Amino acid sequence: MVITSVWQGPQNGAAIFPALRAAALDAAAAGAHLLVCPEMVTTGYHIGETETRRLAEPADGPTSARLAELAVEAGLAITYGYPESADGNLYNSVQLVDATGARLAGYRKTHLFGDVDRDRFTPGAQAVVQADLNGFRVGMMICYDVEFPELVRAHALAGTELLLVPTALMSPYEIVADAVVPARAYENQLYVVYANRRDVEHELTYCGRSCVVAPTGAVLARAERDTTLITAEVDRATFRASRAENTHLTDRRPELYRETEGTNR
Repeated sequence: MVITSVWQGPQNGAAIFPALRAAALDAAAAGAHLLVCPEMVTTGYHIGETETRRLAEPADGPTSARLAELAVEAGLAITYGYPESADGNLYNSVQLVDATGARLAGYRKTHLFGDVDRDRFTPGAQAVVQADLNGFRVGMMICYDVEFPELVRAHALAGTELLLVPTALMSPYEIVADAVVPARAYENQLYVVYANRRDVEHELTYCGRSCVVAPTGAVLARAERDTTLITAEVDRATFRASRAENTHLTDRRPELYRETEGTNR
């Protein structure tokens, strides 16, 4: 069993780390083993290329150390988004640290959304990144990634059981949080934790609607626009029962799914 909390507090510049600390301690007080934070939570998302580059860090940089210390203090794992600098490139990345402060995995966004992403970030090259946490096989992706069914299915086929999706979903795309995310959980028979923002950044209004969805498609917890923290229990019994009842993965016929681009019918 994993009790997971989602924080969708605003990304407010220098005050972000005290806010993150308060969220982590609140989540721990609620019994959470894992806190999932939004995309680019440590810096803000739509902050311009110059500022993004200035704030970018390597995966083992000062922000990583600071979040590891917070994970130890709160006694829970934390998934957070940040701008990563590596090999002369910038990546829109997320990192997972466990309750001991150990870095378990890092993922770079593979599907870049619009000019805000494409003007500054290099797309990641690894589709499926996983780690083991509290008895679950955990996978990670970022925001727009979850809108590609092929990518979520790749996670399911690779054994992901709990999919963490930090996001910065803005209006008018609430349909992603409300319809797409539950569908991805159900059709792939895995848990999805979707962590969004709920503030305004320049012309972008982030719509909240963070959620934790079971493999059955049931929404276990849903944040409204003004919600800060939601918590839900993720358990293996539900996972196993859902996989036994809903056999999408074993009923697949991959021999029929070959690419047909350029074929006229």
